[in-house]
Amino acid sequence: MNQSTLRWLLVLAVYGVLAWVPALPDAGGWLSLIVPMTMYIALATSWALFSGPTHYISLATAAFYGVGTYILAMGIEAVPYPLLLLIAALAGAVLAALVGWATLRLSGVYFVIFTLGLAELIRQVVTWLQNNFGGSRGKYVFTDITEAHIYWQLLALTLIVFFVGWLIQRSRLGFAIRIIGGDETVAKHSGIHVAGAKIALFMVSGAVAAVVGAILAPRFVYIEPAMAFNPQLSFMVAIMALLGGLHRLWGPLMGAIPFALVWEFIAANFPEQTTLLMGLAFLAVVFYIPNGIAGVMESWHRKLRANQEVDHG
Repeated sequence: MNQSTLRWLLVLAVYGVLAWVPALPDAGGWLSLIVPMTMYIALATSWALFSGPTHYISLATAAFYGVGTYILAMGIEAVPYPLLLLIAALAGAVLAALVGWATLRLSGVYFVIFTLGLAELIRQVVTWLQNNFGGSRGKYVFTDITEAHIYWQLLALTLIVFFVGWLIQRSRLGFAIRIIGGDETVAKHSGIHVAGAKIALFMVSGAVAAVVGAILAPRFVYIEPAMAFNPQLSFMVAIMALLGGLHRLWGPLMGAIPFALVWEFIAANFPEQTTLLMGLAFLAVVFYIPNGIAGVMESWHRKLRANQEVDHG
């Protein structure tokens, strides 16, 4: 049995333990904390799959998430729930493909600017449509889906995201995207379809974010545009991924868990200062731990091994 197989068996064992969280005493309190955390792990990891190797900072997470949320809200009374999740994934992937086709062939700065405004653009369109044709600005979501069901779905989704990321890293697409991240000119001269590779990876990120939005919709009961397309989500996901580190698949996990816990405390105690504190957190991550927690841990590990080799020498 090789090391990779052992690692995946360990991961599956951990997931098996986590699946029992809804059976704990005071499960409602645990789930209210761990559901958002699991959501952020899925979003930050899928975000890093694209932004890590390409170095393109995407701020479109809220747009994909909101699209998935509204697909679930509009179709829950007429379409089977599993089919709605599939539709949300396809819609997120198609939207990402359109955005990528329009921006990823250009300089990275155009991509960042466009993704920053995408959620607001879609929010305004949805608001206008609902005000003029829907009769109300929001949608009610009545289902028998419980908090435990949502948690189990998010847990399964994070496992799928990690597995897809593992496959991508070992595929020709992963190899191509690493060359693109190093130097796009070299990648083009190597025969790599640069735009196509970036769009394909961006579609994975968009599909995951849309499915997360669809899964979370029943948790809020009432969906309205300002909540579904909240730009704060895009920045939080980016900060979590950067905090954890982008050069390792498990890096965003190391950032999502502590930041989600800290953010719960901040939102509860300093609700008027969240935007300011988020900006300060972003600056602190960029200036003080640019390689993230994963980078710091690997640096410590290298120093420890070097010291051990010196001692043995």
